[in-house]
Amino acid sequence: MSTRTAAQLAWSLCALSLALMVLALLLLILGLSHPGTPVYDPWLDNTVTTISYAPVGALIASRRPENPVGWLLCLFGLAISSSFFSAEYAIYALLVQPGSLPVGEAGAWIASWMLPVIIGLSVFPLLLFPTGRLPSRRWRWSMWLTAAFVLVGVLSAAFSSGAAMGALGPIRNPLGIQGFTSVYKAVLFTVPPLLLVAAALSLFVRLRRAVGTERQQIKWFAYAAAASVGATNLAYLIPGVLDTPLWFERVGFALNIASIPAIPGAIGIAILLHRLYDIDRIINRTLVYAIVSATLAVVYFGGIVLSQRIFTGLTGQENLPQLAIVASTLVIAALFNPLRRRVQSFIDRRFYRRKYDARQTLEAFSAKLRDETDLEALNKELVEVVRETMQPAQVSLWLRPDTASRSRQAG
Repeated sequence: MSTRTAAQLAWSLCALSLALMVLALLLLILGLSHPGTPVYDPWLDNTVTTISYAPVGALIASRRPENPVGWLLCLFGLAISSSFFSAEYAIYALLVQPGSLPVGEAGAWIASWMLPVIIGLSVFPLLLFPTGRLPSRRWRWSMWLTAAFVLVGVLSAAFSSGAAMGALGPIRNPLGIQGFTSVYKAVLFTVPPLLLVAAALSLFVRLRRAVGTERQQIKWFAYAAAASVGATNLAYLIPGVLDTPLWFERVGFALNIASIPAIPGAIGIAILLHRLYDIDRIINRTLVYAIVSATLAVVYFGGIVLSQRIFTGLTGQENLPQLAIVASTLVIAALFNPLRRRVQSFIDRRFYRRKYDARQTLEAFSAKLRDETDLEALNKELVEVVRETMQPAQVSLWLRPDTASRSRQAG
């Protein structure tokens, strides 16, 4: 396939995905005008996912058509938008305006078996990222297992009466058979976790063996995946385990939606090699500011609670004066920069030891450069610093001759 043909096909898939998403949103808006109509819950996730994955996949596939990861992202965006559209089409044709649109049952049937396809298309890119090939031939089993899951999942869901799991309200699979529901749920709840674990292990194996560019590519994906997992825990896991306030749940949900573009964006940066080596700086700053923010939050709220107890014990009043809160805020502001510098130094020493040592060496050389007057000693020191910090195979120093002094000597 030529680059031009690949670009046309990739952007056509992207345009189709976005068109289906727009149509689905239109049907959703029309459905909301009828009270009592069930709302397709993942509509916002599907919208953001389609907008995130389809264009990034088209961009990668058009510029790196030999890498299947871009095509898989295109197909993933298309699968999400197709599921969204078929669900909204079924709801509108069968519940909002019955009989207004043809083949509403077909929309319900398609929406019933799209989930295994979406899961499979989310696992395949992880197994092939970033090179487009498996880590080794020994990982072929993971590809075959994923393909088998998609096939069995689609067949069981296509004839499962409860495949939609309530996402379509009272609408059931028109071709559903009662006995297939238990088979579908067994496949859906047991195999995908194994596939995700296998995909994560494949990336870990790549990271251990990778050097140079490929290592930086995997770092980008790992950073985005960590951000997405953290946002998902804030949105669903923590509120499900603990009794959290409403604002916490809303913040977690907003962060989860905002983190959806992280993974496709990281994949795009990694494969297209755009600002690839910035990831070390991003990770460094994230670690520093996360530790500083958590420490200051603990100090602030701990100080407020301790001050409240002391004040209540001394005065018998429960309301802490505003002066104490202002004082605590000023203390936190004063602690920020010193704490940030200490945490930065710790992170550099612990996780970026080579760069930290190199910086220390350069700083020491800069200090000596201000006081050194012997040119020969300075030359040796410069060569030693370059050898220690950059570790080249060979190093030599060439000094440009002073042409002006030579001309004066000749005259």
